[in-house]
Amino acid sequence: MVDLGKRNILGVMINAIDYESTLDFIFRAAKEKRSAIVSALAVHGVMTGVLDSEHKFRLNHFDVLVPDGQPVKWVLNWLHSAGLSDRVRGPSLTRQLCERAASEGVPIYLYGSTAEVLSQMRRRLAIDCPRLIIAGAEPSKFRRLTPDEKTALADRIHGSGAAITLVGLGCPRQETFAYEFQKTLSMPILTVGAAFPFLAGLIDEAPDWMGRMGLEWLFRLASEPQRLWKRYLYLNPAYLFLVALQASGLSRFPTEGRMPATEYLFG
Repeated sequence: MVDLGKRNILGVMINAIDYESTLDFIFRAAKEKRSAIVSALAVHGVMTGVLDSEHKFRLNHFDVLVPDGQPVKWVLNWLHSAGLSDRVRGPSLTRQLCERAASEGVPIYLYGSTAEVLSQMRRRLAIDCPRLIIAGAEPSKFRRLTPDEKTALADRIHGSGAAITLVGLGCPRQETFAYEFQKTLSMPILTVGAAFPFLAGLIDEAPDWMGRMGLEWLFRLASEPQRLWKRYLYLNPAYLFLVALQASGLSRFPTEGRMPATEYLFG
């Protein structure tokens, strides 16, 4: 088990942590019925905080931000001597969470994506984790929630008996969702991004060798070029440039951010 606490990457505080410690934190919070928010951040996720000080504030108020993506893990090891042997990839973390939830009888709630994705994900999980209790599942509304809708959603999640909520709204909407629900839901919320369609079998995952070499982004870019080209062809070089500035000491990256002026709850 590895949990070295948080480390500054471009002003975003990423945990130097492994799968086991992340899951232990989530399940401990679930059994204590305690609010906790956890997200898996790759380069795109880190850069959302770099480019938006309000979102950096949100991210740095998460309990755990795991290094999803080799470039994030590599920078933790390079700048902070974390010694991590592996990243904590969102879809893999989600699979492991479902397996452990099934073995321990911990009910989960799925929120986000589309009805088609959720239906297929439930079918696949019923095969892979037959003892898993999915207390409820509902798709995103793909718009802002009203205050009444937010209250009703929290009531449905609590009323379902779920102990952990998995949110798949895409970055940065899902992190905003978790940040704004942390005081409403007395359970851990894990934001998992593309894990929903991956686990549903609707999107192909990169081969292991591409993941180990930090080339998963290239596989995804080739699979969805129109949607992802700006994310990868702009943000990846920007990330590398800014990391070089941090490593050289030419730029400092404060972690404070700016408290969001208004609630922006996308559901």
